[in-house]
Amino acid sequence: MHDDRSITEHRLRRVLHERIKPAVHSSPLPLTVERWDAPGEPVPVAEGLAAPYEPCAPGDPWGPAWGTTWFRVTGTVPAGWAGRTVEAVLDLGFDRMMPGFQCEGLVHRADGGEIKALNPYNDWVRVADRAEGGERIEWYVEAASNPVLVDHRPTYEGDARTCGDQPLYRLARMDLTVFETEVWELVQDLDVLYELMTQLGTEDARRYGILRALGAALDAVDLTDVPGTAAAARARLAGVLAAPANASAHRISAVGHAHIDSAWLWPLRETVRKVARTTSNMVNLMDDHPEFVFAMSQAQQLDWIRTHRPELFERVKKKVADGQFVPVGGMWVESDTNMVGGEAMVRQFLYGKKFFLDEFGIDTHNVWLPDSFGYTAALPQIVKLTGSRWFLTQKICWSQVNAFPHHTFWWEGIDGTRVFTHFPPVDTYNSDLGGAQMAHAARNYREKGRGSRSLTPFGWGDGGGGPTREHLARARRQRDLEGSPRIEIERPDAFFEKARAEYEDAPVWAGELYLELHRGTYTSQARTKQGNRRSESLLREAELWAATAAVRVAGYAYPYEDLERIWKTVLLHQFHDILPGSSIAWVHREARETYARVAEELRGITLAAQRALAGEGAEELVFNCAPYARRGVPAGGAARPAQPREPVTVEERHGGGHVLANGRLLVEVDGRGLIVSVYDLEARRECVAPGAAANLLQIHPDFPNMWDAWDVDEFYRNNVTDLVGLDALEVAESGPRSATVRVTRSFGRSRAVQWITLRAGAKTVDIVTDVDWHETEKFLKAAFPLDVKAERTASETQFGHVFRATHTNTSWEAAKFEICAHRWIHAEEPGWGVALLNDSTYGHDVTRDVRADGGQTTTVRLSLLRAPRYPDPETDQGSHTLRYSLAPGAGIGDAVREGHALNLPERTLTGAGPVAPLLAVDEDAVVVEAVKLAEDRSGDVVVRLYESRGGRARAVLTADFPVAEAVESDLLERALAGTAVAGPAADGTVALTLRPFQILTVRLRRA
Repeated sequence: MHDDRSITEHRLRRVLHERIKPAVHSSPLPLTVERWDAPGEPVPVAEGLAAPYEPCAPGDPWGPAWGTTWFRVTGTVPAGWAGRTVEAVLDLGFDRMMPGFQCEGLVHRADGGEIKALNPYNDWVRVADRAEGGERIEWYVEAASNPVLVDHRPTYEGDARTCGDQPLYRLARMDLTVFETEVWELVQDLDVLYELMTQLGTEDARRYGILRALGAALDAVDLTDVPGTAAAARARLAGVLAAPANASAHRISAVGHAHIDSAWLWPLRETVRKVARTTSNMVNLMDDHPEFVFAMSQAQQLDWIRTHRPELFERVKKKVADGQFVPVGGMWVESDTNMVGGEAMVRQFLYGKKFFLDEFGIDTHNVWLPDSFGYTAALPQIVKLTGSRWFLTQKICWSQVNAFPHHTFWWEGIDGTRVFTHFPPVDTYNSDLGGAQMAHAARNYREKGRGSRSLTPFGWGDGGGGPTREHLARARRQRDLEGSPRIEIERPDAFFEKARAEYEDAPVWAGELYLELHRGTYTSQARTKQGNRRSESLLREAELWAATAAVRVAGYAYPYEDLERIWKTVLLHQFHDILPGSSIAWVHREARETYARVAEELRGITLAAQRALAGEGAEELVFNCAPYARRGVPAGGAARPAQPREPVTVEERHGGGHVLANGRLLVEVDGRGLIVSVYDLEARRECVAPGAAANLLQIHPDFPNMWDAWDVDEFYRNNVTDLVGLDALEVAESGPRSATVRVTRSFGRSRAVQWITLRAGAKTVDIVTDVDWHETEKFLKAAFPLDVKAERTASETQFGHVFRATHTNTSWEAAKFEICAHRWIHAEEPGWGVALLNDSTYGHDVTRDVRADGGQTTTVRLSLLRAPRYPDPETDQGSHTLRYSLAPGAGIGDAVREGHALNLPERTLTGAGPVAPLLAVDEDAVVVEAVKLAEDRSGDVVVRLYESRGGRARAVLTADFPVAEAVESDLLERALAGTAVAGPAADGTVALTLRPFQILTVRLRRA
């Protein structure tokens, strides 16, 4: 039987590909084709339709990288085709192996309306289900010649400014054809049964039953008349296709999907067109298949359709109302979750869910993040506080070392909140619904015996066309098929309801969902990350001062539209291939330009509000946006700063270098320009490990096994060079308020200048590092070996922090050799700790070693810069300014305070006098994250707070304005039942009680 099976399989493959599939479209009749090459960037449809076209033919080259060619296609259906199904096959020159990563097209009618998209597996356009003969077609194909950039080789094709100008494609085929329905159905029968057969065991009788049926069907096909014999062949397959699945068969909820990265190997402007192309195909498929359900996340992408394709958006709205087109996720984009700040993560949901509510009347209940590079432990609470109930991810299956132990589970966040979570065992978010993938999903499902169902997103992603009629054919045939899981196309919420009902007591996973891959994304494209962090900080400032001015200053108008527009711009750039630094050069060039515009506009909004608050006068006022008082200036207020009592001194150090002191810290910089001592005078404790040096720049080779911009592989640590060569060491500033030592070093083709500063009254050593970076495939770190025996470190994440072990007892800890932290990372032993703070660095690593003296050194390093060559060959090249600080003797609360201080600089104006805070909190553990006016423009003041230390807290919130009502709200500013807010009292105070790491949003209605 083995030989028979092998012969039949080979026979099937050849006959299917060489005879049966080509017979699906018969009687080809060439169409008349003309072309117009658009100059530069894409043009509006009206301009493309009116352009001067020239003759063109199959075989002609077209399309330089990132160009757009318009093809005019005309023809007439022959009279002899009356009664037949007629389709045009429009092949732009597709590579069938790379859907979504090459040329694509959108077909327009002569009036400009879109018909459908063209992709490698969707190159047809229906002319008539039953032709009358004589139908005239005139179509315009807007063809995008996107370069193929997926081979992981350095290329300058990733930017329109550096790419070549030679054509990338050749027009392949543009024909009118007869669509042979019975042949197409035969192809689908053979496809499903063949894949199913390959998944059945060699001892399984069902395998051989299918084999015999396939052989009989091939015997029935006359290779000289496939259309005429297709029905007879199908009849010989009917028996095996009708055999029902076992009652215990795994159940798969299939959800149509087309994962489209909002930017990656193409710029944002091309994503706008990818989304239109895919969505056009989806609504057409819904017209023909009422059972089809398609889920689309990312409100931004739907907003692009609304803005650029209003006619298509109206069709989408109708399909949403019909229940076929399903908005999911509730976020503005499928963002990164490791590096996005807490308030920004809230706004991802606020603006995403608001869009779905405003445009479709739908409050989404699931969070759909299949492709982000790991998931913060703060997310479950945020999910719940947005009114969502489910979470879906896929990317964890990419982990290199440890297989995640669950597919259906409760995910518990840092505050104890749990969200019902599913991780599809099919191990892809672009499933083809083929037998191999369906069998893998059933075999791989880890909840066997307790759960019986999983979800599978299906469809070609990233502009590859989304689901096709072939996908739906596979789903129909496997709905109840012996040997196969049962497949049912349904909405995601339907799956989650059923999954939870059968498995309410699913296991619990506590903490972050750390992806054991793509760790380099914490560092790649430093300017993009810096732009994000600074935008988040500037937005906090702008909202705080604008809200304060709107309440206090008559005639000042809160800039609702401007702030929402800017927020959405920042949220878009938090997409999981932009903020992580894994997109082409074009994307990051535009991101840098965008962040510069955002910063300028936000500074303008902030300055206008501060001037309105300060009034006319000559008194120096420092505006403090941070949630803690500093230099005598209250949090959220403005005042004349207090002067420090003890000045800073600088002295020559014995043996070379300098000693800086301010009465709290004693800092020694040796003759190499390295910090060899930071002595905590209050605790009488040394911070730097004996014999070691802090602020040591180190460089490693950085050539990961595959994903250049994405990955850092652990073996990079095997080779390290300490950068101790010195060009210059000098005192750059010496005064009572601060003292600075400047250190200059050269290495490779690069140069670093560091300013080490001690300020009066401060308990931090501040370091500014300017790097003119011209290395290739190198990794730059800044090391701080600490005289601390730390079993774990705390890293700031959204609305709190996460603990990670410093040891490598198990493979789970060892895999976390590169970690993400926001504004600080903290290491301590009982009674004393150290914080390392930053203003825009996310990547860190922590190691520990036992010294000869028996003590233990915990080394914390900042990951400053990388230099991968793919997909941007010039990643991080050029000048960078990076700021970080060392805080000896710091507890968690100190780390929180100093982290905010570093990221929220003071702003000085002159004015009439102090500005009292609009809101104040009397408990340092409770942090004010945001102060703003309500999105509904009611004038209510919204304040978001969180408990920052991991303990319970009681606090009093005091409003400096009359308050009629205080209401606890969700993150969408809707009132929550069972409020934990007491008050307000007559004096405007509100009593608060918070759980560990609890996020609390209070909406204050002004009296």
